[in-house]
Amino acid sequence: MIMDRKELSQIMPHREPMLLVDSSCMKDEGVVSEYTIKEDEYFTRGHFPGNPIVPGVILCEIMAQGSVLLFKEKLVDKIALYAGMDKVRFRRTVRPGDTVKVYSKIVSSRGAFVSVDAYAEVNGEQCCNGLLSFMLVDKDQAAD
Repeated sequence: MIMDRKELSQIMPHREPMLLVDSSCMKDEGVVSEYTIKEDEYFTRGHFPGNPIVPGVILCEIMAQGSVLLFKEKLVDKIALYAGMDKVRFRRTVRPGDTVKVYSKIVSSRGAFVSVDAYAEVNGEQCCNGLLSFMLVDKDQAAD
């Protein structure tokens, strides 16, 4: 079943302009998600004027948000916060108009920590990959 932005916003705390996933679905042992970079994204207006490029940190955030369905059942009263990023590599420039497709799967899950192997591609060409770690904390703790 493919979840759209409205359904995903019931699981994730992200809202505009930081909701960076258009659709997501479980597939085999992982998740496949997509996000189309709009022409007027806040992060490309100044990066760089006349030559807009999606910053690498935003690609990592797209991969992280695109991975949330992997552990959605744990997010009923929790929120996933970044605990780390390892072996992240940027392999292709991403620009407005590109659709970023994210593939992710859980590598390990121990207590409140979840590690995810994720990679992103545009038109079948890999643009970013890495190992993302999350810490699941109580929603009320995240507000502190």
